[in-house]
Amino acid sequence: MMMINKMNPDDNNEQMRPVQNTRRPLGIYIHIPFCISRCRYCGFYSQAVGKDPDAAQKEAAYVDRLITEILGRGRELAGRYTVDTMFIGGGTPSILPAEYISRLISSVQEAFCLEKGAEITMESNPGTLSEEKLKCLREAGVNRLSIGLQSFDNRILKAMGRIHTAEEFLKSYDMARKAGFRNVNIDLMFDFPGQTTAQWEDTMKKALALRPEHLSFYGLQIEEGTPLYEDYKMERIPELDEQKDAEMYFRALDLLGDAGYHHYEISNAALPGYECRHNLKYWRFQDYLGVGASASSFLDGVRITEYPGSERHVNTFLENCGEYVFTALRTDEGVSLEKFREQFGKPLWDVFSDRREEFEEYQSRGLVREEKGRILLTREGIPVSNEIMALFV
Repeated sequence: MMMINKMNPDDNNEQMRPVQNTRRPLGIYIHIPFCISRCRYCGFYSQAVGKDPDAAQKEAAYVDRLITEILGRGRELAGRYTVDTMFIGGGTPSILPAEYISRLISSVQEAFCLEKGAEITMESNPGTLSEEKLKCLREAGVNRLSIGLQSFDNRILKAMGRIHTAEEFLKSYDMARKAGFRNVNIDLMFDFPGQTTAQWEDTMKKALALRPEHLSFYGLQIEEGTPLYEDYKMERIPELDEQKDAEMYFRALDLLGDAGYHHYEISNAALPGYECRHNLKYWRFQDYLGVGASASSFLDGVRITEYPGSERHVNTFLENCGEYVFTALRTDEGVSLEKFREQFGKPLWDVFSDRREEFEEYQSRGLVREEKGRILLTREGIPVSNEIMALFV
Protein backbone atom coordinates (compact mmCIF):
# COMPACT_ATOMS: atom_id res chain seq x y z
CA MET A 1 0.00 0.00 0.00
CA MET A 2 1.25 3.46 -0.90
CA MET A 3 1.73 5.58 2.25
CA ILE A 4 1.23 9.28 1.53
CA ASN A 5 1.59 12.21 3.88
CA LYS A 6 -1.57 14.03 2.81
CA MET A 7 -1.45 17.77 2.30
CA ASN A 8 -3.91 20.28 0.96
CA PRO A 9 -2.82 20.41 -2.69
CA ASP A 10 -3.31 24.14 -2.99
CA ASP A 11 -2.04 25.28 0.41
CA ASN A 12 0.65 22.56 0.47
CA ASN A 13 0.18 22.00 4.20
CA GLU A 14 -2.14 23.41 6.80
CA GLN A 15 0.27 22.26 9.52
CA MET A 16 3.30 24.20 8.28
CA ARG A 17 5.19 26.28 10.78
CA PRO A 18 4.44 30.00 10.78
CA VAL A 19 6.81 32.11 8.70
CA GLN A 20 9.29 34.17 10.70
CA ASN A 21 9.83 37.62 9.21
CA THR A 22 13.50 37.59 10.19
CA ARG A 23 14.19 34.63 7.91
CA ARG A 24 15.19 35.05 4.29
CA PRO A 25 13.46 33.14 1.49
CA LEU A 26 15.21 30.02 0.23
CA GLY A 27 14.61 27.74 -2.73
CA ILE A 28 15.52 24.06 -2.45
CA TYR A 29 16.47 22.00 -5.49
CA ILE A 30 16.49 18.20 -5.08
CA HIS A 31 18.23 16.18 -7.79
CA ILE A 32 16.94 12.74 -8.73
CA PRO A 33 19.52 11.27 -11.15
CA PHE A 34 17.57 8.19 -12.22
CA CYS A 35 15.93 7.80 -15.61
CA ILE A 36 14.75 4.86 -17.70
CA SER A 37 17.26 5.65 -20.45
CA ARG A 38 19.39 8.68 -21.25
CA CYS A 39 18.34 10.94 -24.09
CA ARG A 40 20.96 11.34 -26.79
CA TYR A 41 21.44 15.04 -26.08
CA CYS A 42 21.34 15.00 -22.27
CA GLY A 43 24.36 16.49 -20.52
CA PHE A 44 22.90 16.45 -16.99
CA TYR A 45 24.14 14.01 -14.38
CA SER A 46 21.86 10.98 -14.65
CA GLN A 47 21.84 7.20 -14.37
CA ALA A 48 19.84 4.97 -16.69
CA VAL A 49 18.22 2.26 -14.55
CA GLY A 50 15.54 0.96 -16.90
CA LYS A 51 17.27 -2.42 -17.27
CA ASP A 52 18.95 -2.51 -13.85
CA PRO A 53 17.56 -5.35 -11.66
CA ASP A 54 18.76 -3.46 -8.57
CA ALA A 55 17.09 -0.18 -9.55
CA ALA A 56 14.48 -0.26 -6.77
CA GLN A 57 17.10 -0.79 -4.05
CA LYS A 58 19.33 1.96 -5.47
CA GLU A 59 16.42 4.42 -5.61
CA ALA A 60 15.35 3.63 -2.05
CA ALA A 61 18.88 4.02 -0.71
CA TYR A 62 19.36 7.30 -2.58
CA VAL A 63 16.14 8.78 -1.21
CA ASP A 64 17.19 7.78 2.32
CA ARG A 65 20.50 9.61 1.80
CA LEU A 66 18.67 12.67 0.47
CA ILE A 67 16.45 12.79 3.56
CA THR A 68 19.47 12.51 5.86
CA GLU A 69 21.12 15.36 3.98
CA ILE A 70 17.98 17.54 4.07
CA LEU A 71 17.62 17.05 7.84
CA GLY A 72 21.29 17.87 8.35
CA ARG A 73 21.16 21.02 6.22
CA GLY A 74 18.03 22.04 8.10
CA ARG A 75 19.95 21.97 11.37
CA GLU A 76 22.50 24.35 9.81
CA LEU A 77 20.20 26.71 7.93
CA ALA A 78 16.62 26.60 9.22
CA GLY A 79 17.14 29.47 11.63
CA ARG A 80 18.15 31.75 8.77
CA TYR A 81 15.71 30.80 6.03
CA THR A 82 12.12 30.04 5.20
CA VAL A 83 11.56 27.78 2.18
CA ASP A 84 9.14 29.23 -0.35
CA THR A 85 9.99 27.07 -3.39
CA MET A 86 11.03 23.47 -4.00
CA PHE A 87 12.06 21.97 -7.33
CA ILE A 88 12.50 18.22 -7.71
CA GLY A 89 14.45 17.70 -10.93
CA GLY A 90 16.59 15.17 -12.67
CA GLY A 91 16.95 12.75 -14.37
CA THR A 92 13.33 11.72 -14.22
CA PRO A 93 11.88 12.14 -10.71
CA SER A 94 8.56 10.70 -11.84
CA ILE A 95 10.04 7.19 -12.12
CA LEU A 96 10.14 7.12 -8.31
CA PRO A 97 7.14 5.88 -6.33
CA ALA A 98 4.96 8.78 -5.18
CA GLU A 99 5.66 7.73 -1.60
CA TYR A 100 9.32 8.72 -2.04
CA ILE A 101 8.36 12.20 -3.27
CA SER A 102 6.04 12.53 -0.28
CA ARG A 103 8.87 11.59 2.08
CA LEU A 104 11.17 14.19 0.50
CA ILE A 105 8.59 16.96 0.86
CA SER A 106 7.88 15.89 4.46
CA SER A 107 11.59 15.96 5.28
CA VAL A 108 11.84 19.57 4.06
CA GLN A 109 8.76 20.39 6.11
CA GLU A 110 10.38 18.81 9.16
CA ALA A 111 13.81 20.37 8.68
CA PHE A 112 12.85 23.88 7.56
CA CYS A 113 10.11 26.44 7.86
CA LEU A 114 8.14 25.56 4.70
CA GLU A 115 5.82 28.39 3.73
CA LYS A 116 2.14 27.82 3.29
CA GLY A 117 1.56 28.18 -0.43
CA ALA A 118 5.15 27.28 -1.33
CA GLU A 119 5.64 26.44 -5.01
CA ILE A 120 6.58 22.74 -5.25
CA THR A 121 7.59 21.64 -8.75
CA MET A 122 8.39 18.14 -9.96
CA GLU A 123 9.79 17.23 -13.36
CA SER A 124 8.27 14.26 -15.15
CA ASN A 125 8.27 12.39 -18.43
CA PRO A 126 5.38 10.76 -20.28
CA GLY A 127 5.36 7.02 -19.76
CA THR A 128 6.28 7.35 -16.07
CA LEU A 129 2.97 8.79 -14.88
CA SER A 130 -0.31 7.13 -13.97
CA GLU A 131 -3.63 8.41 -12.63
CA GLU A 132 -2.88 6.98 -9.18
CA LYS A 133 0.65 8.40 -9.06
CA LEU A 134 -0.52 11.87 -10.11
CA LYS A 135 -3.28 11.85 -7.50
CA CYS A 136 -0.79 10.82 -4.82
CA LEU A 137 1.68 13.50 -5.89
CA ARG A 138 -1.04 16.14 -5.54
CA GLU A 139 -1.89 14.85 -2.08
CA ALA A 140 1.80 14.90 -1.16
CA GLY A 141 1.99 18.60 -1.99
CA VAL A 142 3.33 18.83 -5.55
CA ASN A 143 1.43 21.77 -7.05
CA ARG A 144 3.44 22.44 -10.20
CA LEU A 145 4.19 19.72 -12.74
CA SER A 146 6.76 20.01 -15.53
CA ILE A 147 6.34 17.47 -18.35
CA GLY A 148 9.10 16.83 -20.86
CA LEU A 149 7.62 16.69 -24.35
CA GLN A 150 10.37 18.22 -26.55
CA SER A 151 8.51 17.64 -29.84
CA PHE A 152 5.14 16.57 -31.23
CA ASP A 153 6.90 14.78 -34.09
CA ASN A 154 7.43 11.09 -33.25
CA ARG A 155 10.33 10.73 -35.67
CA ILE A 156 12.19 13.52 -33.92
CA LEU A 157 11.37 12.05 -30.50
CA LYS A 158 12.87 8.74 -31.60
CA ALA A 159 15.99 10.47 -32.92
CA MET A 160 16.33 12.30 -29.59
CA GLY A 161 16.22 9.00 -27.70
CA ARG A 162 13.00 9.89 -25.90
CA ILE A 163 11.06 6.96 -24.40
CA HIS A 164 7.60 8.27 -25.31
CA THR A 165 5.45 9.29 -28.25
CA ALA A 166 3.44 12.46 -28.74
CA GLU A 167 0.28 10.44 -28.07
CA GLU A 168 1.66 9.25 -24.73
CA PHE A 169 2.45 12.84 -23.81
CA LEU A 170 -1.15 13.87 -24.54
CA LYS A 171 -2.41 11.04 -22.33
CA SER A 172 -0.09 12.13 -19.48
CA TYR A 173 -1.11 15.77 -19.88
CA ASP A 174 -4.80 14.85 -19.75
CA MET A 175 -4.26 12.70 -16.64
CA ALA A 176 -2.42 15.58 -14.94
CA ARG A 177 -5.33 17.92 -15.57
CA LYS A 178 -7.83 15.35 -14.30
CA ALA A 179 -5.69 14.87 -11.18
CA GLY A 180 -6.11 18.57 -10.44
CA PHE A 181 -2.82 20.08 -11.61
CA ARG A 182 -3.55 23.69 -12.47
CA ASN A 183 0.05 24.78 -12.97
CA VAL A 184 1.72 22.74 -15.71
CA ASN A 185 4.88 23.41 -17.68
CA ILE A 186 5.74 21.78 -21.01
CA ASP A 187 9.41 21.44 -22.00
CA LEU A 188 10.20 21.81 -25.70
CA MET A 189 13.41 21.68 -27.73
CA PHE A 190 14.16 23.19 -31.12
CA ASP A 191 16.88 23.06 -33.79
CA PHE A 192 17.42 19.31 -33.38
CA PRO A 193 19.30 17.86 -36.41
CA GLY A 194 16.86 17.23 -39.22
CA GLN A 195 14.09 19.32 -37.67
CA THR A 196 12.52 21.90 -39.96
CA THR A 197 11.06 25.25 -39.03
CA ALA A 198 7.66 23.95 -40.13
CA GLN A 199 7.94 20.98 -37.75
CA TRP A 200 8.93 23.29 -34.89
CA GLU A 201 6.04 25.62 -35.64
CA ASP A 202 3.67 22.65 -35.61
CA THR A 203 4.98 21.59 -32.19
CA MET A 204 4.59 25.11 -30.82
CA LYS A 205 1.03 25.47 -32.11
CA LYS A 206 -0.05 22.10 -30.70
CA ALA A 207 1.54 22.89 -27.33
CA LEU A 208 -0.11 26.31 -27.16
CA ALA A 209 -3.49 24.79 -28.06
CA LEU A 210 -3.31 22.89 -24.76
CA ARG A 211 -2.97 26.21 -22.84
CA PRO A 212 -0.33 25.08 -20.35
CA GLU A 213 0.41 27.71 -17.73
CA HIS A 214 4.11 27.66 -18.63
CA LEU A 215 6.33 26.76 -21.58
CA SER A 216 10.10 26.23 -21.58
CA PHE A 217 11.75 26.13 -25.00
CA TYR A 218 15.43 25.43 -25.47
CA GLY A 219 17.66 25.43 -28.51
CA LEU A 220 19.71 22.26 -28.76
CA GLN A 221 23.14 22.42 -27.14
CA ILE A 222 25.51 19.63 -28.15
CA GLU A 223 27.14 18.62 -24.86
CA GLU A 224 30.46 16.83 -24.71
CA GLY A 225 30.14 13.26 -23.46
CA THR A 226 26.70 12.67 -24.98
CA PRO A 227 25.87 10.28 -27.85
CA LEU A 228 24.86 13.30 -29.92
CA TYR A 229 28.30 14.80 -29.40
CA GLU A 230 29.86 11.60 -30.73
CA ASP A 231 27.64 11.88 -33.81
CA TYR A 232 28.75 15.47 -34.25
CA LYS A 233 32.44 14.65 -33.80
CA MET A 234 32.19 11.82 -36.35
CA GLU A 235 30.34 14.18 -38.74
CA ARG A 236 27.24 12.00 -38.74
CA ILE A 237 25.15 15.12 -38.10
CA PRO A 238 25.69 18.62 -39.51
CA GLU A 239 26.90 21.62 -37.56
CA LEU A 240 24.14 23.66 -35.95
CA ASP A 241 22.85 26.45 -38.16
CA GLU A 242 22.75 29.68 -36.14
CA GLN A 243 20.46 31.36 -38.66
CA LYS A 244 17.96 28.49 -38.51
CA ASP A 245 18.17 28.43 -34.71
CA ALA A 246 17.33 32.16 -34.57
CA GLU A 247 14.51 31.72 -37.08
CA MET A 248 12.92 28.99 -34.95
CA TYR A 249 13.42 30.99 -31.76
CA PHE A 250 11.80 34.14 -33.11
CA ARG A 251 8.90 32.13 -34.53
CA ALA A 252 8.31 30.76 -31.05
CA LEU A 253 8.31 34.28 -29.59
CA ASP A 254 5.74 35.44 -32.13
CA LEU A 255 3.43 32.49 -31.44
CA LEU A 256 3.78 32.94 -27.67
CA GLY A 257 3.00 36.64 -27.90
CA ASP A 258 -0.04 36.04 -30.08
CA ALA A 259 -1.30 33.48 -27.53
CA GLY A 260 -0.98 35.90 -24.60
CA TYR A 261 2.09 34.42 -22.91
CA HIS A 262 4.57 36.54 -20.98
CA HIS A 263 8.10 35.92 -22.30
CA TYR A 264 9.83 36.65 -19.01
CA GLU A 265 13.18 34.90 -19.52
CA ILE A 266 15.17 33.96 -22.59
CA SER A 267 13.89 30.36 -22.67
CA ASN A 268 10.71 30.63 -20.63
CA ALA A 269 7.21 32.03 -21.06
CA ALA A 270 4.10 31.84 -18.91
CA LEU A 271 0.54 32.94 -18.70
CA PRO A 272 0.56 36.06 -16.48
CA GLY A 273 1.05 35.09 -12.85
CA TYR A 274 2.47 31.62 -13.59
CA GLU A 275 6.16 32.48 -13.95
CA CYS A 276 8.27 29.82 -12.23
CA ARG A 277 9.05 31.25 -8.81
CA HIS A 278 11.86 28.80 -8.16
CA ASN A 279 13.76 29.49 -11.37
CA LEU A 280 13.35 33.22 -10.85
CA LYS A 281 15.61 32.80 -7.83
CA TYR A 282 18.47 31.82 -10.14
CA TRP A 283 17.94 34.87 -12.33
CA ARG A 284 17.41 37.30 -9.44
CA PHE A 285 20.62 36.34 -7.64
CA GLN A 286 18.77 34.87 -4.66
CA ASP A 287 19.83 32.06 -2.35
CA TYR A 288 19.07 28.42 -3.12
CA LEU A 289 20.14 25.09 -1.68
CA GLY A 290 20.90 22.09 -3.89
CA VAL A 291 20.56 18.60 -2.46
CA GLY A 292 21.65 15.37 -4.14
CA ALA A 293 24.24 14.19 -6.65
CA SER A 294 25.67 17.05 -8.78
CA ALA A 295 23.24 19.61 -7.27
CA SER A 296 24.45 23.19 -6.89
CA SER A 297 23.84 25.67 -4.07
CA PHE A 298 24.32 29.41 -3.85
CA LEU A 299 24.30 30.73 -0.30
CA ASP A 300 25.79 34.05 0.83
CA GLY A 301 27.94 34.34 -2.28
CA VAL A 302 29.33 30.81 -1.96
CA ARG A 303 28.76 28.31 -4.76
CA ILE A 304 28.89 24.62 -3.92
CA THR A 305 28.41 21.72 -6.32
CA GLU A 306 27.86 18.27 -4.85
CA TYR A 307 29.63 15.04 -5.85
CA PRO A 308 30.53 13.96 -8.52
CA GLY A 309 31.15 17.55 -9.65
CA SER A 310 32.49 18.55 -6.23
CA GLU A 311 33.36 22.23 -6.06
CA ARG A 312 33.30 25.07 -3.55
CA HIS A 313 33.86 28.62 -4.70
CA VAL A 314 33.64 31.80 -2.63
CA ASN A 315 32.72 34.65 -4.97
CA THR A 316 34.74 37.82 -4.99
CA PHE A 317 32.95 41.18 -5.00
CA LEU A 318 33.50 41.52 -8.75
CA GLU A 319 32.23 37.97 -9.39
CA ASN A 320 29.05 38.69 -7.45
CA CYS A 321 28.52 41.88 -9.44
CA GLY A 322 29.10 40.05 -12.71
CA GLU A 323 26.77 37.17 -11.88
CA TYR A 324 24.08 39.61 -10.81
CA VAL A 325 24.21 41.34 -14.21
CA PHE A 326 24.62 38.11 -16.19
CA THR A 327 21.52 36.46 -14.69
CA ALA A 328 19.35 39.59 -14.67
CA LEU A 329 20.00 40.18 -18.38
CA ARG A 330 18.30 36.84 -19.09
CA THR A 331 14.98 38.28 -17.90
CA ASP A 332 12.61 40.84 -19.36
CA GLU A 333 13.19 42.92 -16.20
CA GLY A 334 16.83 43.37 -17.14
CA VAL A 335 19.28 44.98 -14.72
CA SER A 336 17.93 47.68 -12.44
CA LEU A 337 20.71 50.20 -11.89
CA GLU A 338 19.09 51.27 -8.62
CA LYS A 339 18.87 47.71 -7.29
CA PHE A 340 22.44 47.05 -8.34
CA ARG A 341 23.62 50.03 -6.30
CA GLU A 342 21.52 48.93 -3.30
CA GLN A 343 22.95 45.40 -3.54
CA PHE A 344 26.62 46.30 -3.99
CA GLY A 345 27.01 49.85 -2.71
CA LYS A 346 28.38 51.21 -5.98
CA PRO A 347 26.92 52.28 -9.33
CA LEU A 348 27.14 49.59 -11.98
CA TRP A 349 29.24 51.70 -14.35
CA ASP A 350 31.70 52.48 -11.56
CA VAL A 351 32.27 48.75 -11.11
CA PHE A 352 32.38 48.01 -14.85
CA SER A 353 33.84 51.25 -16.17
CA ASP A 354 36.33 49.27 -18.28
CA ARG A 355 33.45 47.48 -20.06
CA ARG A 356 31.43 50.59 -20.94
CA GLU A 357 32.95 51.12 -24.38
CA GLU A 358 32.28 47.52 -25.46
CA PHE A 359 28.73 47.76 -24.09
CA GLU A 360 28.09 50.93 -26.08
CA GLU A 361 29.23 49.12 -29.23
CA TYR A 362 26.48 46.51 -28.71
CA GLN A 363 24.11 49.35 -27.92
CA SER A 364 24.91 51.10 -31.20
CA ARG A 365 24.07 47.87 -33.04
CA GLY A 366 20.64 47.73 -31.39
CA LEU A 367 21.41 44.56 -29.41
CA VAL A 368 21.07 46.05 -25.91
CA ARG A 369 19.57 49.22 -24.53
CA GLU A 370 19.81 51.35 -21.41
CA GLU A 371 16.62 53.18 -20.55
CA LYS A 372 14.58 54.23 -17.51
CA GLY A 373 17.29 53.07 -15.13
CA ARG A 374 17.57 49.59 -16.62
CA ILE A 375 19.83 47.65 -18.97
CA LEU A 376 17.96 45.19 -21.18
CA LEU A 377 18.61 42.95 -24.15
CA THR A 378 16.65 43.82 -27.26
CA ARG A 379 14.86 41.12 -29.22
CA GLU A 380 17.68 41.22 -31.77
CA GLY A 381 20.26 40.86 -28.99
CA ILE A 382 18.90 37.58 -27.61
CA PRO A 383 20.66 35.31 -30.15
CA VAL A 384 24.01 36.78 -29.06
CA SER A 385 23.03 37.15 -25.40
CA ASN A 386 25.89 34.99 -24.10
CA GLU A 387 28.38 37.21 -25.89
CA ILE A 388 26.84 40.36 -24.37
CA MET A 389 26.51 38.90 -20.88
CA ALA A 390 30.13 37.70 -20.99
CA LEU A 391 31.16 41.37 -20.85
CA PHE A 392 30.39 41.34 -17.15
CA VAL A 393 31.94 38.07 -16.03
